[in-house]
Amino acid sequence: MKRGCCNGECTEDLTDINNKSSAYLSSCNKLDEHDWLRDIPESGRETDIVEIRFKNTRKAFFKNVNELRLKRGDLVAVEASPGHDIGVVCLTGNLVLLQLKKYGIAENSEEIKKVYRKAKTVDLEKWKEAIVLEEDTMLRSRKIAEQLNLGMKIGDVEYQGDKTKAIFYYIANERVDFRQLIKDLAEAFRIRIEMKQIGARQEAGRIGGIGSCGRELCCATWITNFVSVTTAAARYQEVSLNPQKLAGQCGKLKCCLNYEVSTYIDAQKDFPNRQIQLKLKNATAYFQKADIHRGLYWYSLDKDMAMNLTPVPVERASEIIEMNKQNKFPEMLLEISDLPVEKKHEYNDVIGQDSLTRFEGKKFKKKKKRYRGNKPK
Repeated sequence: MKRGCCNGECTEDLTDINNKSSAYLSSCNKLDEHDWLRDIPESGRETDIVEIRFKNTRKAFFKNVNELRLKRGDLVAVEASPGHDIGVVCLTGNLVLLQLKKYGIAENSEEIKKVYRKAKTVDLEKWKEAIVLEEDTMLRSRKIAEQLNLGMKIGDVEYQGDKTKAIFYYIANERVDFRQLIKDLAEAFRIRIEMKQIGARQEAGRIGGIGSCGRELCCATWITNFVSVTTAAARYQEVSLNPQKLAGQCGKLKCCLNYEVSTYIDAQKDFPNRQIQLKLKNATAYFQKADIHRGLYWYSLDKDMAMNLTPVPVERASEIIEMNKQNKFPEMLLEISDLPVEKKHEYNDVIGQDSLTRFEGKKFKKKKKRYRGNKPK
C-alpha cells in the first residue's frame, strides 16, 4: 500500500501498517504543515531540529543529535518521559526555525528532546498494538470516572509508542479532584497516567468533523491557537445574533467570526454614529440597518418598525448630522442628485431568434390520410 497526499509526493511503503494506524501517517492529517521551502536550495545556517507530529493535534520539536537523514513522512522513535514514543516527521530544514520563532521557543532550549532512531519493525508492531488499545481504554475510563461521580468527560486517549504511558484528555467545567481516578486507571491498565484538560474547541479539533460551510473544521486542519470569540464580532459584521447559527460543533461561537471582523472594523472607522437620529423639517429618520461594504445606512421614519426603508450613503448621513448641529434641517434624506435613476433594460433573447411563445396560440390541423388505390367498401 502506498500513502498519498494532496500533491501525490508522499509514496512511502506502508504495507506493514494497519488501517487504523494509517490515519496517523496521512499527510493530509490535522494541522499538517506545508513546506513551501522544499523546492528552494538550502541557504543560510542549517538546523538539526525537526518537528514531529503525533496523534491528532499534538506536535513537538526534537533534536536530531544522531544526524539521521530524515525527511518528511519518516517514522521515528523519539525521547519521552519515560521510555520512547513514535511520531511522524512533518517538517525539516530552515522552516523549522520559523516555527520555533512563531511559538517563542529558543533553539538551544533544554526542553527540546532528542530523536533516537528511525522506527524499526519491533517499534512499529508495539505502536500498532498501542493504537488498537486506545478506544477500549477510553470507554473503560469513562465508566470508571462515572462510578466515581466526577464531573468530567474523557474525550480521547493517546498511548505512548512503547505502551508504558497514556495521556487522557478530558473536559470539565469545574475543578476536578481526580487523584482516586488516577489510581484506579493505573491499576486497571498497568500504565503511567497523565491527565490533560482541554477546552471544547480543542476537543472539536481532536475529534474533527464537517462545519456548516461544508468544509472540514478549521480547528481540525490549521488553527493552532484559539483566540476568544465574542458577539461583538457578529455585531460588527451585521450578523443576526442567532445562537443556533453562530455556534459551531463545539457549542461555542464559531472561530470564523474573527476572520473578517478587522476588515469590517476598518471599513466603518469613518462611518457616523448609528445612534444619532437624522432630523428633517417634517420628520425624524431612525437607523435600521447598514450595508457596510456599499457604504449605505438604511433609515426609516418609524422608530419601532422597519418600513419604507430609505438607503442613505454614509457621506450624506454625516452631512445631515453636521447640518443638525447647526440647527439646519433638510427637507429630504436624499438630494435629487442622490436619487436612484431607473434604467430601462432592453430584453435580449439569449436563446436564439425564435420567441419563447412561438408555440402558443397556434392550431395545427391534422392531415387526412390519402389512400392509394380503390377505396374500402
